[in-house]
Amino acid sequence: MKTDTDIAIVGGGLNGPTLALALAQIGLRVTVIDTLPAPTRGLPDFDGRSYALALASMRLFKNISIWSDVAEHAQPMLEIKVTDGRAGEGPAPWMLHFDHAEIEEGPMGYMCEDRFLRQALLAGMDANEKITQLSGETVVSQSSGSVTLASGKTLTAQLVIGADGRASGTAQRAGIKRSGWGYGQTAIVCALDHEKPHNGIAHQFFMPTGPLAILPLPGNRCSIVWSETDARAAEVMDMNDADFLDALRPAFGDFLGEISLTGKRFSYPLNLTLANRFIADRIALIGDAAHGVHPIAGQGLNAGLRDVAALVDVLSDAKQRGEDIGGAAVLARYEQWRRFDTTTLAAATDTFNRLFSNDNPLLRAVRDVGMGMINAAPNLRRKFIREAAGLNGDLPSLMRF
Repeated sequence: MKTDTDIAIVGGGLNGPTLALALAQIGLRVTVIDTLPAPTRGLPDFDGRSYALALASMRLFKNISIWSDVAEHAQPMLEIKVTDGRAGEGPAPWMLHFDHAEIEEGPMGYMCEDRFLRQALLAGMDANEKITQLSGETVVSQSSGSVTLASGKTLTAQLVIGADGRASGTAQRAGIKRSGWGYGQTAIVCALDHEKPHNGIAHQFFMPTGPLAILPLPGNRCSIVWSETDARAAEVMDMNDADFLDALRPAFGDFLGEISLTGKRFSYPLNLTLANRFIADRIALIGDAAHGVHPIAGQGLNAGLRDVAALVDVLSDAKQRGEDIGGAAVLARYEQWRRFDTTTLAAATDTFNRLFSNDNPLLRAVRDVGMGMINAAPNLRRKFIREAAGLNGDLPSLMRF
């Protein structure tokens, strides 16, 4: 059928542009629709937002020629230390310690700031003649293979991709319902300067009210994701910078010396939300539009990028066979591939959060002994390391090398 574009992607965050570049690489015409104006999307200022990219995700960016623009700004994660305890009391004696030296592939992942990823993706799209960007546009309605924008323009495509987040308008307009629940927790995200070097070590400290992740950035700087109860998080976010740091220090500790805030503070409520279907008539969902999970394992963006790579494999195979790339049989293969993995991830993050975000003495004893047993079993520990690196399971081709 005659269309304005092969693929219309609704959402210009990280998953949407990544998918656009990967699809253009296999010869498809792609249009990316984003509500933010172009100048806002490419702001170069540091604001504290960063991502933990698994090794498999780094391979994806490398295979779409983006990583070369990002690598010099990325911090390899060489070790991960997982501990349990209470703020002000320090960690429990049992811990999990993952070292990248136990796998052959290299660092388990990389920390990268949001601004560098966005700039590299935007530059890649700007330079690609198969990609059209519609910035500052909003989709107001959609039907089979077409979207209508607030400006009045209608765009036809073989396939519409929803990459528009947990409140996905694409999913809602397609009648796709969601399942999930809130956790009564809010994540506070910011970046810190610190006195001592972090040596590429990521820390996850489980406290009764929620986990604190301390993730290394280039130089003596780290990104934190601090999960607290909704009420406590609201109090902390209202504090000035000095009081905020005083509130953080009992949980953060002094192992990195003096700390200071750099960039902005962000907060967002934590919930689990799964689309009941990942596909509809000429529609597919990726990233948070399909599945939003607790950040406890830092796998949210990585799961979305795995969607991207899997969908590219499915559409590439369909294109080579001469199939309708927006057809129901093709999209069913994508859903079948990703549905089990994402449901398993959602269940795992939900279980871990419920197991660790409490102060039950019996559960505390069970989880501490469990971490100690895993840490003492090299083969099991290696499996967890490979899971953190995104190397387990049925890897799409863009994530293999």
